[in-house]
Amino acid sequence: MANSTTEKAKVAQAEPVSLMAVLAPAVGWFIPGAGHMIQKRWIRGALLFISIVTLFLLGLGMQGRIYHANGGDILDMLGFVGDVGAGALYILTLAMDWGQNAIAFAVADYGTKFMIVAGLLNFIAVADAYHIAIGKKQ
Repeated sequence: MANSTTEKAKVAQAEPVSLMAVLAPAVGWFIPGAGHMIQKRWIRGALLFISIVTLFLLGLGMQGRIYHANGGDILDMLGFVGDVGAGALYILTLAMDWGQNAIAFAVADYGTKFMIVAGLLNFIAVADAYHIAIGKKQ
């Protein structure tokens, strides 16, 4: 019995990676929800897009701060990872020089957290799109 399990594990490792398994997470990271949409999961993709973009834009509207890549404080590094998860929204924000102000009031701190949560939600969506692409989830 153990021998057959080992053989199945070797066969599973030998399977080539499909194009969709690479493309869905990459596109899904760059454009929130697009990893689901290219797999014809329209409603899930649209809900993710609306949720993530709304969270990020609300955060910007509250004058939240965007984190930059640096070797500073551990919380800054974690904030950067969360922000980078938003993909094109993060890149656009950096390019337009938005979210650079120092946090002057409590609402701005909430805005910063909204943007981080948007990025983290997008990371979860990317993982979900990948699992759909490899057939682990329907």
